[in-house]
Amino acid sequence: MATTSDIPTLMLRGSLMDVSRCRIMGILNVTPDSFSDGGRYTDTASAVERGLRMAEEGADIIDIGGESTRPGAQAVPAEKEIARVVPVIAGIRSRSEIAVSVDTRKADVAAAAIAAGADMINDISALRHDRAMADVVADSGLPVVLMHMQGTPETMQMHPRYDDVVEDVLNFFCERIAFCADRGISRIVIDPGIGFGKSPQHNIDLLRALPRFAALGHPLLVGVSRKSLIGAVTGLPVDRRLAGSLAAHLYVCRHGAHLVRVHDVEETRSAFAVLYALERGEVPAHAL
Repeated sequence: MATTSDIPTLMLRGSLMDVSRCRIMGILNVTPDSFSDGGRYTDTASAVERGLRMAEEGADIIDIGGESTRPGAQAVPAEKEIARVVPVIAGIRSRSEIAVSVDTRKADVAAAAIAAGADMINDISALRHDRAMADVVADSGLPVVLMHMQGTPETMQMHPRYDDVVEDVLNFFCERIAFCADRGISRIVIDPGIGFGKSPQHNIDLLRALPRFAALGHPLLVGVSRKSLIGAVTGLPVDRRLAGSLAAHLYVCRHGAHLVRVHDVEETRSAFAVLYALERGEVPAHAL
């Protein structure tokens, strides 16, 4: 059992977020082609309402993305990505105090999102895609998610190979954390990148090794919701992967993850509530 001093901290919206219990990051893709919910929230009004609904359902952070990073996805120009995400960030920020993250690997998009009220940068390239991104993050003082990805979204699932996937990804994070330290970036979240340049077995190996990633001393984010790993295990299509996703969320919650990135906020919150009640041995006061 980790002690209080072992638990990393995450500063969002001017206060420390308690990550001693697993926090929920709700996924809001404002794209026409994301693998699970592409095309559902392409207009600003519906996207803002979806974000606010996730906040009501119990999300702790809303992660807004304007470029699909599913396997085989093509890059989107920064101008189009900005046009997709900035109005949604501004719309949510005008009506809610919930923390907002922007899912982008481009410095111009990150800067525009920060100006609109974003509280965190989620970079699937771990500051490798755009050389200017490190300066944007450092100047903002905001936390950044560093994700591991082998290759690019266009190529990452073309025969991914590792000498040892756990050691290779751990070494990657050690290098990236050192890079950030050199650039004056200390507020880091790490994400092993489930499904980003990994086979189903690679993903299993990484999830079973989560305590080793948590031991790096930074908040650990895991995104496995509805992904191909769930499909590989269950044999079910994307729209029938809720139960498998919840099982994965409960597993990672108890094996080192501090945050989970999910499509199904209300269901995940309910699963966590039952888990915590059973572990505490008491019904929450609000349910009495």
